[in-house]
Amino acid sequence: MVLFLTRLTKPDYPYHFYLSVSTSNHHHHHLGFLLRCPIVILLKSINFTTTATMTTVVPTSEEDPVLYVVRFTAEMSWAEAGPEVAEQQVSSLCLEAQECMVAGRWLDLASLMVTSADLVFSKASDKDLESIFTIICNLVKKPESLDELLEMAKLLSTKIAQQPNDKPALRLKILFNLYNLLENPYSRFIVYKNALKLAKEGKVIEHIFPSFRKIDSLLKEWDLGVQDQRELFLAISNIFKEHKSSPKETLKFLTKYLAAFSGEDSHVLEEAKEEAARAIIEFVKAPDVFQHDLLEMPAVAQLEKDNKYASVYQLLKIFQTQRLDAYLDFYTTNSALLQSYGLVHEECIAKMRLMSIVDLASNESGRIPYSSIKDTLQIEADEVETWVVKAITAKLIDCKMDQMNQVIRVSRYTERVFGHHQWQALREKLATWRGNIANVITTIQANKVTEEGTQALQGLAIR
Repeated sequence: MVLFLTRLTKPDYPYHFYLSVSTSNHHHHHLGFLLRCPIVILLKSINFTTTATMTTVVPTSEEDPVLYVVRFTAEMSWAEAGPEVAEQQVSSLCLEAQECMVAGRWLDLASLMVTSADLVFSKASDKDLESIFTIICNLVKKPESLDELLEMAKLLSTKIAQQPNDKPALRLKILFNLYNLLENPYSRFIVYKNALKLAKEGKVIEHIFPSFRKIDSLLKEWDLGVQDQRELFLAISNIFKEHKSSPKETLKFLTKYLAAFSGEDSHVLEEAKEEAARAIIEFVKAPDVFQHDLLEMPAVAQLEKDNKYASVYQLLKIFQTQRLDAYLDFYTTNSALLQSYGLVHEECIAKMRLMSIVDLASNESGRIPYSSIKDTLQIEADEVETWVVKAITAKLIDCKMDQMNQVIRVSRYTERVFGHHQWQALREKLATWRGNIANVITTIQANKVTEEGTQALQGLAIR
């Protein structure tokens, strides 16, 4: 008999376990009760999802759990072939498994077991499958070689994820368990990458979303090279796009992907062209993104003279540096292009009007006449204040509306592009501020010395 102890994820029961019993005659009974255990089981978890369960195996019979799983999955796989054929195949697989164990060929054993287990995925119960894959995943504790461990992590996670439409949530749960059994950071990344693929293709994305909030800490743990970073960021960006989530989140990870090409030569940059164009479109589409550094990125800058994407780059330049009239001129000759990318003309106009207000704020010395807003935004006079309120709501400007004098007085505005020039300007402002503070401190100290000296002279005079 093999007993499987699975920790429940309910926080109210930190030492409660689900008891699953498999008997030697292959009739399986799952006892759905909570067992109060006076046992402390050391469990490791990355906690990147609330659905991950932690498992350990307690052997309660003389037969090795690995051989038990091989026998069980083989019998289920060959059950329809008849007793004579089945018995021969089961014996052959068990013998092969024993040979692998004796020779320490753990990668071959893992391959044999996961292939057999995958054949019964649609036949076995979810609890049986969890138990089976718990035994299989525990094989990652066996290899002494790092290369073999990485190959095993790749093999198991790829096999588990390769049929995403067959119980995808359960497969994802098994991958989480595999992740938690691994201690090597890069092997964990291999499993996570396959979990992303499974979540996307199996349409169980909601189970992987919690991990995105911790992606920065996970990246530090994994210590990835630049190529792996690119693949990861692009995969996450595609998941957000597939899920039709906020364009802001899609753009966020797409930008991280493009930033990973900084410092590369033109030949390498070429592979990012399509995604650079997509980032521009996502930026234009996003109704709540008004500032970005796309223009500063080499992966995006290469599009300026590209035969296919030059017009897309021109559109980005308009949205980041120009006003509504420039966009309307562009639309006149490129309406079909915008439609092909799913851009809505009215939405683009609305965003460019807000961008134009920001541009006016940055060029009018903090004082913008109502008439300038009316002409620049191409609106009626009674719409001016409505658009100013929209700009304030979007946190693009802080201002006061002087209705008497028909001007708005801007106290703060958001830079549309925050690149090298803006950083330099900020550095100069901070240097000036630092100098002013130093002067104030010097003046205070000088006044203090003068005051102390005066008080000392007064004291002498009194004596």
